[in-house]
Amino acid sequence: MVGVLLLLLLLPFFLYIAAPKIRKMLCSGVCTSTVQLPGKVAVVTGANTGIGKETAKELAQRGARVYLACRDIQKGELVAREIQTMTGNQQVLVRKLDLADTKSIRAFAKDFLAEEKHLHILINNAGVMMCPYSKTADGFEMHMGVNHLGHFLLTHLLLEKLKESAPSRVVNVSSLAHHLGRIHFHNLQGEKFYNAGLAYCHSKLANILFTQELARRLKGSGVTTYSVHPGTVNSELVRHSPFMKWMWWLFSFFIKTPKQGAQTSLYCAITEGLEILNGHHFSDCSVAWVSAQARNETIARRLWDVSCDLLGIPMD
Repeated sequence: MVGVLLLLLLLPFFLYIAAPKIRKMLCSGVCTSTVQLPGKVAVVTGANTGIGKETAKELAQRGARVYLACRDIQKGELVAREIQTMTGNQQVLVRKLDLADTKSIRAFAKDFLAEEKHLHILINNAGVMMCPYSKTADGFEMHMGVNHLGHFLLTHLLLEKLKESAPSRVVNVSSLAHHLGRIHFHNLQGEKFYNAGLAYCHSKLANILFTQELARRLKGSGVTTYSVHPGTVNSELVRHSPFMKWMWWLFSFFIKTPKQGAQTSLYCAITEGLEILNGHHFSDCSVAWVSAQARNETIARRLWDVSCDLLGIPMD
């Protein structure tokens, strides 16, 4: 008993000593591309905080015209001014986008298409995690509605512009949590049974399945797409879970910063020669293994058709 107590007392000390080495091991993977992006147009969802903010900042630093697609316009404007000041790039624009409301998504896409002639990079970054059971404005379970269906619709509405601007890329931010995910078509909206943690996992699996099916359908179009696991990142994503916030605090030594978490998104968005890996999943700037469920083409195609049906998109 005394030994156990002593171990618990000494654990924080050992963690502190080991933290730099462990953090370095966990945070490997840096986008080393020197590609510059003058004349390129990028959209980053959820760009007013966390990984999205750091991704947008780096794209702006490289000279791109960057749209911060945010639900909170005021926060977005503050971030835009910060990025403009830091990078000297004044082409950082904020536009309203609420992924929990298809009317907002359609309005964003309509205005963007009227404003811009090109779109070279679409980063579907925004997301929610471990929300209490709730529904979007259109009646979709919040995780599936925001993380998957919202980005599915946004990508669909911007797809022709991406094709016209080819070569172009779509990056979908998923998670290692997809390994626990399942697509329960009979309970897609969580009305029969619901678990907040698993609902997040299901939506992250949907991100990967969407990426793979999109890649299959866009083959030869000049538009390529990738899904990414950013790592365990210190961000606002855990705001709905006191337990996860406590865990993030407890293991803060080992958690990536938002800048570190943005590296794989950037790698997939700008690295030259990545087209041959269209549809693949990445972690720490390298191709990563996905679950058997995530490799199931039958599920991917059915999810595509069901998503089109739910969103009122004609199936081809």
